[in-house]
Amino acid sequence: MSDNMLSLAGWYFLPNLVTGYLQTALYAIFIRAGDPKPAPGTHRFVRDRKRVLIFVILAYLCYTIYEADYQLRRAGDFYSVLSVPHNVDDRALQSRFRRLTVQYHPDKATGPDKAAIEAIYVHLKLARDTLVDPAKRFAYDRFGPDILQWRQCKTIRDYVFAGVQNASIYYVGSGGFLILLGVLGYLQQGKFWRYIVMSGLFVIEMHTMMSPEFPAVLAKFINPLLVTTKLRPPYLPFQMLALLRKLAITFFIALSQLGPILQGPQAAGQTSDAAFAQQLDRVDALATAADQEVGRLMGLELMPFIGDQTSTRNLQASLKEWLVQNTIRNDHEVKGAIGSVLDRRRQEG
Repeated sequence: MSDNMLSLAGWYFLPNLVTGYLQTALYAIFIRAGDPKPAPGTHRFVRDRKRVLIFVILAYLCYTIYEADYQLRRAGDFYSVLSVPHNVDDRALQSRFRRLTVQYHPDKATGPDKAAIEAIYVHLKLARDTLVDPAKRFAYDRFGPDILQWRQCKTIRDYVFAGVQNASIYYVGSGGFLILLGVLGYLQQGKFWRYIVMSGLFVIEMHTMMSPEFPAVLAKFINPLLVTTKLRPPYLPFQMLALLRKLAITFFIALSQLGPILQGPQAAGQTSDAAFAQQLDRVDALATAADQEVGRLMGLELMPFIGDQTSTRNLQASLKEWLVQNTIRNDHEVKGAIGSVLDRRRQEG
């Protein structure tokens, strides 16, 4: 959930911050020196700011998608470490590992690079041991390197049960996070579709985890296209699921930013009027509650003086003296007037 919170913070602060600087820079570039620039609040300024903000939000959405994919490529996977395809058989896998062993075996390493070569060999062996085990390979393809921490799992059923449990926790947490944001007034756009898409993504993830084959869209369309174009290495199911999770969160946050802009000023005005009315109702309720509380406290404070005329007169005299000392005599105008009178008396005397 920390990634979601950071993403939310970025979406709500960066676009508006960048929009101001970008609009100023564009005015400096496209408006000739000496010509007046649109003043804040004018029709053209608001129109230009709306267009720049839409561009910034869409650009930030594309960047978020690219950044998520870049992180997946940077982390790599056991197949890319061994330089073997996803459908490699055990014989080809062992053969490839033996060829790499000739290059990275610790017994043949000397000098300052020995520690680095030993680390590479350990990683290669971990990749080979994981992919050569049918249960671990099945789990790795669907759940990623997290399975290395699931030491209690031995069979495919064990791994599937653990993976489904972790995914359920993620979706329950994400759903609660989205509901909380909705209650706080964020992510108001596309409420219905947001939960539909999250439910659909959960079903896709459950199907991917339990299916003995790669998802058809991945095996028949996306990965062949990537192999042909060589844009990036083919996706594993766990990489596709991680990317879909990121896309779902960032898309809904982007939609919440774009919705009020694309709805137009009339809808935005209606929304702002309704929000303003709600705020007034809250302020009125708060003022009423505060007045009642002050009255109750005043009653408690004055209770000892009820029925006691002497104490009441003393209290009134004390309050009068306090008002004179702290309100009248400390007033700057009163002090000035008194000072002027005293100065005239000194001069007359």
